[in-house]
Amino acid sequence: AVIQDVLDLTNPTFKKMYRETYAFLITKLAWLWGFMFALLDVPLLQPAVLFARRVYNACNTQAFVKYLEEEQFDVIITTHFMPVEVVSALKRKGQVAVKLICVITDYDVHRIWLGDGVDMYCCACEVTKNRLIQFHVPKEKIAMTGIPTDEKFSHQQDISELKSKIGLASDRFTVLMATGSFGIGPIEEVLQELVEGFQVMVICGRNEALFNTLHPKFGTRAKIYQHVDNMDELMKASDAMVTKPGGLSISEALVTGLPLIFFHPIPGQETNNIAVLRMFDVGMATSSIKDIVTELRSLKDSVDLYQRKKEATLRLARPNAAREICGLIE
Repeated sequence: AVIQDVLDLTNPTFKKMYRETYAFLITKLAWLWGFMFALLDVPLLQPAVLFARRVYNACNTQAFVKYLEEEQFDVIITTHFMPVEVVSALKRKGQVAVKLICVITDYDVHRIWLGDGVDMYCCACEVTKNRLIQFHVPKEKIAMTGIPTDEKFSHQQDISELKSKIGLASDRFTVLMATGSFGIGPIEEVLQELVEGFQVMVICGRNEALFNTLHPKFGTRAKIYQHVDNMDELMKASDAMVTKPGGLSISEALVTGLPLIFFHPIPGQETNNIAVLRMFDVGMATSSIKDIVTELRSLKDSVDLYQRKKEATLRLARPNAAREICGLIE
């Protein structure tokens, strides 16, 4: 098996622009990203959107196309929508004969994930499946596998030992704050409110400036991390997680049975994720720092509410998603 970042097989300018434009939009102009996300999902605009995507990709993915033609893979599993359009185009032209499996990594689905060359869509839940059916995807091309997570998230571990290893007090309600890849949102303000009543861990992600701000100010009252490779342990040692509602973070939390509180969602994919999860009584959506504190206190003080939210989380979990997806290869 080969793991390949498609952007590494595009021209350097495109790769830089692709990542930096997205980062700029979601951090500085989130409203514009939300508008574009909705606009590109309008049914009447799909012919124009598809034409623009084909031209856009054809101009920038020549190295990726050459790579696919040379390698002639038997199966491609993609967790991003760009290869869907590129591989579909190659299949139409007869340049590759490959089984294309598309793993949708959100709980709702945007039309940009659709492609006539996809042989199987893997989706998170019943709502995602029904949405694909509404988009006229045949039922036999949809597998409700869940979003794949590392198997270590489903391994059982002794919580007391984990807390001791991490340096947490075993008798305090522990909150994990995951700020997303770019560490955006009113993190400092939220943390200021939480440190008095809760034991808190914060993951700053790629935002080095955020880490450098939080660590000197809160380092003695909370655990402040930049990049971590033991997210599974931090989740298992926590009682609740305050997080941006990204598809993978949600799926990892579901597997560990961690009640979720959502904040500062990106308009579009993340707000849609919240809408779907609320149908399953998973997570709590908040619109202010006060809401976050209130919801955490409710979880801390009500055994019944906490248990209900934990059970709802575990019901939606798909710990064997990766294994099920691999089972579709043959």
